[in-house]
Amino acid sequence: MTSLEGAPRATYRDVLAEPRFRVLFGARCLWIMGSVLRMVGLSVLVYGRTGSPLLAGLAFGVGWLPQVAGGLLLGALADRLRPRPLVVGAYAAGAVATAVPALPGAPVAVSLLLVALVSVVTPVVSGAFNRLISEVLSGDAYVLGRSLTMVAASAAQVLGLAFGGIVIAALGARSALLVATAAFLLAAALTRARLPDLPAAPRADGMPGSVLRESWSGSRDLLADPIVRALLLVQWLPLVFVSGAEGLLVPYAAVRGFPEGVGALLLACSPAGMMVGNLAVGRGLGPRARERMVVPLLVLLGLPLLGLALPVPLAVVVVLQFAAGVGYAYELGIQRQFVDAVPDGARGHAFGLASTGMMTFQGMGPVLSGAVAEFLPVGGTIALGGAAILLTALLLRGGLRRARRLGERH
Repeated sequence: MTSLEGAPRATYRDVLAEPRFRVLFGARCLWIMGSVLRMVGLSVLVYGRTGSPLLAGLAFGVGWLPQVAGGLLLGALADRLRPRPLVVGAYAAGAVATAVPALPGAPVAVSLLLVALVSVVTPVVSGAFNRLISEVLSGDAYVLGRSLTMVAASAAQVLGLAFGGIVIAALGARSALLVATAAFLLAAALTRARLPDLPAAPRADGMPGSVLRESWSGSRDLLADPIVRALLLVQWLPLVFVSGAEGLLVPYAAVRGFPEGVGALLLACSPAGMMVGNLAVGRGLGPRARERMVVPLLVLLGLPLLGLALPVPLAVVVVLQFAAGVGYAYELGIQRQFVDAVPDGARGHAFGLASTGMMTFQGMGPVLSGAVAEFLPVGGTIALGGAAILLTALLLRGGLRRARRLGERH
């Protein structure tokens, strides 16, 4: 990574001019769309076969929890294996786990088990993907590359949900799973054909060891570093409160007496704001300005949620949710710092650990906020989440300042 002093200002065109990034970017979008299609299609298919809401919900979320085990116990593989065969193998395994449930008479238990097993390696693949991005792009181009991947991830999720709904309505859940299988296979083929066979990350000690031991000790060492820990926590903690607030938007709309379907509209406001915020901050601010805007953008992420404790009109709620989504752009200001703070030979592991924590905390949020909403008004619970984000920004401000100073010396 280059220093901010005199660092050239990159553009999105510069990022997309890198052929290896284009391959990674395109395959990643296909993988995300395939994963979303699989979640929706499998949930509908399981419910149709069993009539059980519990199993349908399990089918929708079965890919999340196993990622915790994968990130903690297998994270070192992101650095120890060559990235191309790792990514291609994971995409191909995803295709198999998606195609099997589409077979007539496939047992539900086998289908869920396959998806769970494949999900174990998701943090490893995410770690390898982000390590490659940090190696093929440098300086400001890396930050903009991360911006594009975050925007594309949101867009792919929205498109995957919309397209999945259309396919299921027109052709059935089994067809949606087959389309998702094709997306996984296309991602694997694109990666195999166009991504160079790059080497694994160099090991600091040069000696092989147990993957489990190295993964566990590596995670412990990363969390023991105060700067890395602060940069991890600022990626994790806000997600608890944001996802918790989003998980209450449907009951919030019902309690407020808004028209039916408004809950879905409110859920779409935050991703829309996130895409606008990422593009605006990525394109409109320079490297140093982005890093100085981390705390103000965190405040923007939490502050609008306070307004939902008041009986404000629907139009104001929409604006508040959109504004909070813009605050997600705070993540752009920590990307370069995170790469600089992590040892070169552990970048894949660090990215995988970050991804694991984000998935875990994101899943915890709706459960915790739902429990609190049993005792407090829904709007007040959402506002409480906004206040927690503001408190997080305050508590992590010192660690973020130290991380920025460290990055300025690199």
